[in-house]
Amino acid sequence: MSEKMIKFNIKRQEHTDAKPYWEEFEVPYRENMNVISALMEIQRNPVNTKGERTTPVTWDMNCLEEVCGACSMVINGSARQSCTALIDQLDQPVKLEPMSTFPIVKDLQVDRSFMFDSLKRVKAWVPIDGTYDLGPGPRMPEKKRQTAYELSKCMTCGVCLEVCPNVNDSSKFMGAAPISQVRLFNLHPTGSMNKNERLDALMGEGGVAECGMAQNCVKACPKGIPLTTSIAAMQRETSFHMFKSFFGSDHEVE
Repeated sequence: MSEKMIKFNIKRQEHTDAKPYWEEFEVPYRENMNVISALMEIQRNPVNTKGERTTPVTWDMNCLEEVCGACSMVINGSARQSCTALIDQLDQPVKLEPMSTFPIVKDLQVDRSFMFDSLKRVKAWVPIDGTYDLGPGPRMPEKKRQTAYELSKCMTCGVCLEVCPNVNDSSKFMGAAPISQVRLFNLHPTGSMNKNERLDALMGEGGVAECGMAQNCVKACPKGIPLTTSIAAMQRETSFHMFKSFFGSDHEVE
């Protein structure tokens, strides 16, 4: 019996300024195979369907458990994680492309610095001095804790930015992920000390006001994070913050 083969059509690019091209590969089928394992087969034996020896395909990966977010790419037209993309559930030939929102590094590998720079801009962390024991922090109400847990699932994979029509070369919109992280850290009892700084960042260029509410992000998010709810919440919070700043109110607005 002839061995079952899986066909791949991969968009390749040597570097950022190089011209992209398509290259076809075939790899032997294995049960429970995912896209990452197929790419590893191509890496071990980089020979295309023409029988030509070529360079190994480049891509990012780390945990292989849909936790790190590194292996995002466009698979058969949909941005998703390649570690959880099972071959048995994909139409052939399997078409692999890099995410187009981010600059190409090589082949399927992209530079997601824009997203990480946005997280720095909105101060997406809890500023605690770890040089000495601060003791137990304030407890969070259960309802707020449950909300924060859902938001904390974000793995900065970039899929929400890839599917967003407002994240493009003509816009500086930061996308749903950093906005949702502002909501997460503003919910934290200690993180809320920097709440106003984060809201100021969201009110700047590329901030929450530039969201067009296409809602593609919440549909594409591999972790099911309520991104549009976060965006709406931050639009409300920035409006309150604007009025408080304008009128000089010293009252907390919840």
